[in-house]
Formats: sequence, structure tokens, C-alpha cells
Amino acid sequence: MSGSTPRILSRHDFTGKVAIVTGAAQGIGEAYARALAAAGAAVVVADISADAGQAVVADICSGGGKAVFARTDVSDPDSANAMATLAVAEFGGIDFLVNNAAIYGQMQFDLLLSVDWDYYKRFLGVNMDGALACTRACYRHMASRGGGAIVNQSSTAAWVYSSFYGLAKVGVNGLTQQLAHELGGMGIRVNAIAPGPTDTAATRAVVGALADDIVKSLALKRMGQPADLVGACLFLLSGEAAWITGQIVNVDGGQVFRS
Repeated sequence: MSGSTPRILSRHDFTGKVAIVTGAAQGIGEAYARALAAAGAAVVVADISADAGQAVVADICSGGGKAVFARTDVSDPDSANAMATLAVAEFGGIDFLVNNAAIYGQMQFDLLLSVDWDYYKRFLGVNMDGALACTRACYRHMASRGGGAIVNQSSTAAWVYSSFYGLAKVGVNGLTQQLAHELGGMGIRVNAIAPGPTDTAATRAVVGALADDIVKSLALKRMGQPADLVGACLFLLSGEAAWITGQIVNVDGGQVFRS
């Protein structure tokens, strides 16, 4: 794999803001949480993995940031509500929500025609419905502070055949556009980032030896890094994106071309 990985230097100041990032114990979600904390936001690291999530929180706090861990199953509305309640109790409110949590690195591979039904429902419950459950848990708190911004994690898998994983991401895109209209009157913007193939432990587990072939298909000849996605996330949350909502932004090294 060739090419260099950019170092993201944020110009955004989120001092006084409160952000929730789901699936923030590792990978891209961890990068989002760390970047938000570095920009001054108080961050709720929400994840089902307690040990890894608490380690991220400890590291953020040791560097002078503000963070707290919330053990969260995004597919469970009660768990999502508890996450939002913790954010308000610890930091006074909610301004930003990043819906990043997903079943990915350990996902099963199967066809829509034959995948086990219970697994399929659990998968969609996390990878699609989780974004809605967390949004429903948070939006009133965001509205009470005058509005806010939500970034959903889609994928370029939405644009190519990817079985039920791609189907879930198509659903995330639809949720993004529908919620943008439902929440716009409350001053809440909703956008999505669609990463291309990104070099995380989860992606390495999924693509394995196919990584080199995937890189050859990209306009920019390298796998993405979590840092490549951070700038887009911070921008979409920031006031610089004040008139941007309902959009799905591909950050993919030129993998997907859409008219």
C-alpha cells in the first residue's frame, strides 16, 4: 500500500459543547472521540465494550480533556436513553451526536436469502436502527440547547453490492435524509459520512488478503486511515456547515463515483 497518511490539525473550537460518540472504544469512533475532546468538547464515549471504552476515557482525561464512558447497546432504546441521561447529568446537555456504532469486524457473511433471521434482525438493530434509537434519545436535549448536529456513519457499501451490511448502510442514508427534515425545524442538522475502505482492525478482519486489490481500485492508491475521516466529521458538526443537512459525504479515496 502506497501513499502518505495525513495528520489532521483541527481549527475547530468546541469548548463548551457536549458530544456523544457511539462505538467509540476503538477504530474510527475512537478517532472521532479523541478529536472532539482535543477540540474542547466534553465527550461521552459510548460503547458495549467497557474495558476498551474506559481506557479511551482515561487517556483523554490524562491529556486534559473531558470524557466519560457509557456502556451502551445502541439497539436497545432504554440503553440509548440511559446514555443520553448520563451525558446531561455529567456535562449539562447534548450538542452533538455521532452515530458510529456497528457490528462490522466480526460480522457473518451470508446472502439475504439465507442469513439466519435472528442474526439479521440483530444486525439491522445495531447497524441501522441504532442510529434512530440514539437520535430519539438525544434530540430533545439538543433542541433544548437551541439545536445541534448529528453525524451518522454510513459506508460506500451502500453504493455497491454488500449483502445485508450494504442494506443497513442504505438504511442509514435514508434515516439521515428523513431525520434531517424532521429535526431541521428544531435547529438540528443531520448528515452522514460514507467511508471507503479504511485501515482499522475491523476492516482488516473483514477484507483480509483482498486489501491490496481494493487499493488498486481506488483513485488514491492507499487505504484510508481514521484520521482521513476526522476532518469531515468535525466540519459537519461545526458552524461552518450551518446550511448543510441531509447529505451523505463520501470520504473514500475516489472509490465511488455517483452522478
